[in-house]
Amino acid sequence: MELKRVVVTGMGALTPVGNTLEEYWNGLINGVPGANTITLFDASKFKTKFACEVKNFDPTQFLDKKEARKIDRFTQFALVVSDEAMADAGLTPDNINPDRIGVVVGSGIGGLITFQNEVMDFAKGDGTPRFNPFFIPKMILDIAAGQISMRHNLRGPNFAVTSACASSTNAIMEAVNLIRLGKADIIVSGGSEAVISEAGVGGFNAMKAMSERNDDPQTASRPYDKDRDGFVMGEAAGLLVIEELEHAKARGAKIYCEIAGCGATADAHHITAPHPEGLGAKNVMIAALQDAGMQPEDIDYINTHGTSTPLGDAAEVKAIMNVFGDHAFNLNISATKSMTGHCLGAAGVIEAIAAIKAVVHDIVPPTINHFTDDPELDPRLNFTFNKAQQRPVRAALSNTFGFGGHNACVIVKKFEG
Repeated sequence: MELKRVVVTGMGALTPVGNTLEEYWNGLINGVPGANTITLFDASKFKTKFACEVKNFDPTQFLDKKEARKIDRFTQFALVVSDEAMADAGLTPDNINPDRIGVVVGSGIGGLITFQNEVMDFAKGDGTPRFNPFFIPKMILDIAAGQISMRHNLRGPNFAVTSACASSTNAIMEAVNLIRLGKADIIVSGGSEAVISEAGVGGFNAMKAMSERNDDPQTASRPYDKDRDGFVMGEAAGLLVIEELEHAKARGAKIYCEIAGCGATADAHHITAPHPEGLGAKNVMIAALQDAGMQPEDIDYINTHGTSTPLGDAAEVKAIMNVFGDHAFNLNISATKSMTGHCLGAAGVIEAIAAIKAVVHDIVPPTINHFTDDPELDPRLNFTFNKAQQRPVRAALSNTFGFGGHNACVIVKKFEG
């Protein structure tokens, strides 16, 4: 069976550095830091008092006020982004076959804010079980995909994917495979996450995973810097309209890029720490290259997982060196989490969007907040520190890795008809 080719025809993004696709991209290439003091709750007693929040977000600008109250913040994000992605792809109720369009949306945690608030309200009471009837359907992480399908009347395959911080990249991979196999013509796919809350920040603080650089939050996310001290929590949503090539051509759709290949592996090592030699990361990049039928020399840019943790950044660099050899020194490498923070289950899709835009515009977004070289990292590598760089980008690779040892990778390349 000959597999069908897969392209991207629409995108939408809501991030800490921009509330639309173009605002997001402009924020990245201009090196805008997304971190600041937390406003979503009183974090004054927490070890970490800052995060990369989505700014100036009012769901009632996009959703009916009554309906907005019935859905968690992560689903609100997903619905807003679905409107942008569908419009960007030129899809309307009049020109789609709803039975051939599906939705696959990833989230690492789902409706944590709803879960936290409901349980805290119950704990304050007399023990009588009084819960909001929307508690469960607001919380479950598959509801974003379900709500998107209902909003746009999309009746094809519909489900959620969760693999911690790799969730939205795995969602993209599932979408690609559904289209390759002819199960759908279009899949709206990506991820959403919104867990900047007492439970989210407190839980990650307890793991000692997050930066505590409260005196300088805007420079706290420092991938590949010697003084990096942990990730900065972010929130975001992003969606791709992933489409079968001939279907896209037949309707005259604009094509951003081709999705050439995907890969997924496991570290099988530790619940939170990466394999110290980057074994799973190495294997997932090899798997994606093989799936794409490409050689390491075909890649020009890697958007790394690059969370700003001491162990994670070092392990990923080892993996890149193992896969790319001397070609690693010809690559541009950047960690856009230096600007967006770590958006957990939404990280993969917004970073895939960054890779796609790099391919489209031949511009590599920077790794900001670099102050001190890490002597453990090869100085010949081009981490695109502090300033975007123009260069030909024929193909780009995007890595995402999640707690539990989940690794996912997607390769995008310039579309050639």
